[in-house]
Amino acid sequence: MSEPADVSDPGRAGDNSERRSVAVALGLGVLGPLLALVGAVVVALADAALGLPLAVTLALGLILGQYVAFAGLALAYLRRRGLDWGEVRDYLGVEVPSLGELGLVLGGWVTIFVLIIVAGIVVQLLGLQPAQNQTSETAMQNPGIILPLIAAMFLVVGPCEEILYRGVVQGRLRESLSAVPSILIASGIFAVVHVMALTGGAGARLTTIALLFIPSLVLGAIYEYTENLVVSALLHAIHNSVLLGLIYIVVRFADELPTEAQAALASLPF
Repeated sequence: MSEPADVSDPGRAGDNSERRSVAVALGLGVLGPLLALVGAVVVALADAALGLPLAVTLALGLILGQYVAFAGLALAYLRRRGLDWGEVRDYLGVEVPSLGELGLVLGGWVTIFVLIIVAGIVVQLLGLQPAQNQTSETAMQNPGIILPLIAAMFLVVGPCEEILYRGVVQGRLRESLSAVPSILIASGIFAVVHVMALTGGAGARLTTIALLFIPSLVLGAIYEYTENLVVSALLHAIHNSVLLGLIYIVVRFADELPTEAQAALASLPF
């Protein structure tokens, strides 16, 4: 029978705190997508039974998969810890961005885009094939939903995913860890859980997860620097919206673009 931990030992107490932070962050980061998966099953069953229009299934998917599974989980966790709504806002860092912070959003987007282009070139040189994203596939098959999806990136996806992965997961890690490991761990969790939204072989999914790690790192760094969740949510939404715009270009000019270019644009990481 092992002896109980000596909580009077600061080093051991610190180790326990760090392990607990990582465990909680990992649990929340994985539970969110699992709840979203349950929501997707519910929507699929409703669609099979009632024959719902695509717009309705997308709206229900966003409500259950983002507002409930991501933002709802994050807020419920913080409330469960005893924070009132004012403290929740302070914990997450919800503030109107300053002009300087808006400049950081633009700079962050340029950084992400350049890094993804470079990473994409490396992936091609290595002969790797990224996975396809279900959102990309749906948008390419139904270009009429691209504009509503862009709006959803600002109103739903950006805020909800940032509340969970930067505000709560990275924030919980920062209670016990320094900035660099907190950003790395939170970014890794964020990238890996996207495997549920990917189609393709294991190698293709791993390639896309590695690509997703890039924007996640930038989002984490921006959030750490500004301590403002609105800034990272805006950056997240702009990044995804630009990718949706590129998908529209693929659909609009499909006859004029090489097949390789179409495949590359369709596989850009959300």
